[in-house]
Amino acid sequence: MDDSILVVNCGSSSLKLALFDHDHQKITSALAERLNQSDAFARINGDETPVHLPSGASHSQALAALVNAFKDRALMTGGPMAVGHRVVHGGETFREASLIDDQTVSAIEACAALAPLHNPVNLAGIRAMQALFPNVPQVAVFDTAYHQTLPERAYRYALPERCYSDWGVRRYGFHGTSHYFMAHEAARLLDKTPATSSIISAHLGNGCSITAIQNGLSVDTSMGLTPLEGLVMGTRSGDVDPGLFDYLASRGMSAGDVHEMLNKESGLQGLSGQTNDMRTLCELADHGHEPSQLAIDVFCFRLARYIGAMTASLTKLDALVFTGGIGENSARIRQNTTRHLHLLGIELDPDLNEHHGRWSDGRISSPDSRYPALVIPTNEELVIAREASRLAAAGTEHSEE
Repeated sequence: MDDSILVVNCGSSSLKLALFDHDHQKITSALAERLNQSDAFARINGDETPVHLPSGASHSQALAALVNAFKDRALMTGGPMAVGHRVVHGGETFREASLIDDQTVSAIEACAALAPLHNPVNLAGIRAMQALFPNVPQVAVFDTAYHQTLPERAYRYALPERCYSDWGVRRYGFHGTSHYFMAHEAARLLDKTPATSSIISAHLGNGCSITAIQNGLSVDTSMGLTPLEGLVMGTRSGDVDPGLFDYLASRGMSAGDVHEMLNKESGLQGLSGQTNDMRTLCELADHGHEPSQLAIDVFCFRLARYIGAMTASLTKLDALVFTGGIGENSARIRQNTTRHLHLLGIELDPDLNEHHGRWSDGRISSPDSRYPALVIPTNEELVIAREASRLAAAGTEHSEE
């Protein structure tokens, strides 16, 4: 066994694998896509030679192939000291990361109804790594855990009590690992501690969410029972009138059809009719494509509206933070969004914004801005690696007592 840490992130038809050393420095990463399809493929970052996968490779086959490839390239000399897994839904059971045992697996299975596209494949990754490394501590890090500090007024829906007590219908929130990283990294850049700083964290990518963080704790967030609620996203609609379901049913659409449309055909893709990629949308808008400009306008307005809403959950604000693929790389989206925030007095410095805060410890706001605005690259894999090594070490110490 060496002192490396593996981080596993299984999606419905893909997986990401990252390898860290004992100081939590990333050694390498790998990606497998189109899993369970005839054209499944895998590649190690920076390596032009693909990793061979059998036709229709499963998550477990892809993980085994990538681990072997790490060893063949001398990136790993033996088994890792710990394996960290991203798990999407922990329900109300998990308020923090957890060492994986039979009880943990059962609890993740029990949450599968709340995340049917994610928890089963997360479990597939866990079982695959347990088979490869049966004596290595495995740790689950939950997207929902960070949001378990939401007050009841923020997580309850105005529905009959039985919906919550019998079926667990409430707002859970997602992207928690990213928002947790923002709370700590923003505090460092602001020369504060997480426990004494409060921010609004906007994670903007193909999936988007925003979180109000008061003294290091999540107190409000935009995603709800599922990742569909909240902001406009790449292919997800975000908030819609619930009456839409009955209306579309009267037009002949089944519940499955509506679910497919809201999750995979809406958002930036639906509004533009072209793409869910923000870079392409901006190019199309610059060439006069009005639906693409509308998609950008709706995205920015809804984001600004949610930023304003998040202030209701805070008693102070130390910074507005942008992260995720769009949040980190699109000066245009940040500028267009903050233009709606006149009453908050957030003003961006055009040069700092254009260079994504790389000149100024993340700051993109002007000296006249009422509140600082920051750009911070997220690092969910690092959080998972740290949690995996922390809990693995704690488990080892406990076993030796």
